[in-house]
Amino acid sequence: MKIQKKADGFDLEKMFVLSQDQLGLMAEHPLIKQAYITDIGYYPKASYHFRERLLGTEAYIIIYCVRGKGWFKQGREAKIEIKENTYMVIPSETPHSYGADEVEPWSIYWFHLKGEQIEHILQSSGLRSGSAHLQSTDAEKLIDLFHLCYDLLSAGAYTDTSLLHVSHAARYMISYLGLMQKLHKEEKSQAYFDRAVLYMQQVLEMSLSLDELADQTGISKQHLNHVFRNAAGISPIDYYLRMKMQRACQLLDLTDNSVKEIGLSIGIGDPFYFSRLFKKMIGRSPTEYRSQLRG
Repeated sequence: MKIQKKADGFDLEKMFVLSQDQLGLMAEHPLIKQAYITDIGYYPKASYHFRERLLGTEAYIIIYCVRGKGWFKQGREAKIEIKENTYMVIPSETPHSYGADEVEPWSIYWFHLKGEQIEHILQSSGLRSGSAHLQSTDAEKLIDLFHLCYDLLSAGAYTDTSLLHVSHAARYMISYLGLMQKLHKEEKSQAYFDRAVLYMQQVLEMSLSLDELADQTGISKQHLNHVFRNAAGISPIDYYLRMKMQRACQLLDLTDNSVKEIGLSIGIGDPFYFSRLFKKMIGRSPTEYRSQLRG
């Protein structure tokens, strides 16, 4: 069965394409020419929506899927599914194609952006290319910015004041998306860190390999190392050994167990290795540590 492809015309759509005269005004304005919108639109339930640009475009493209599903493909990269509350950024001069899902066609807000500094602005915000998910509250902000830009362009696209305000709004939108993407990554990293530490606490009496910890956390060893380096400044296994030594300190303070028994209780059967490791991390041997009065 041949797939239908529809390029234009959707019920209740919104679209504004700036004229060459308007683009000329923005390209010459000292405060606007760094970044500005050239096209903007909203396609609701865009059945059979499809675009293929073998040579790319001069503009950067940002598309936000508010409902339904779609896909996009950039250059020779694999096709990526775009779901609800996901946005994608397509760089200029990059071959690409995208379209709506056949069963659940997407509803999308989209922007085309140009300017002398647009690549630098997007790159410095972490939005050079790719896709990312938005929380619902963040999506509302993006939609508000769309309507602000669309209404200003529709009502006064030949006035410097309107064009300047739209340019500022576009920069704010880019900055906002970049910030939300960064915070989302940090939240995910923190969740991975917390999950790994919780598992460490549960198996302090055992030996734990990086492979096992990565399996339990659900990410690769490389990613897990990156998460711990960012969060704690040390590797996951170093963090695990420090947790063991903290537990050993508690047992030295609160029990009369021998050094050998304490080592065994945290999964270290060789008392000499335990003592060397303890001194390296705590600064004193287990016996010296216990001899100091506390409390």
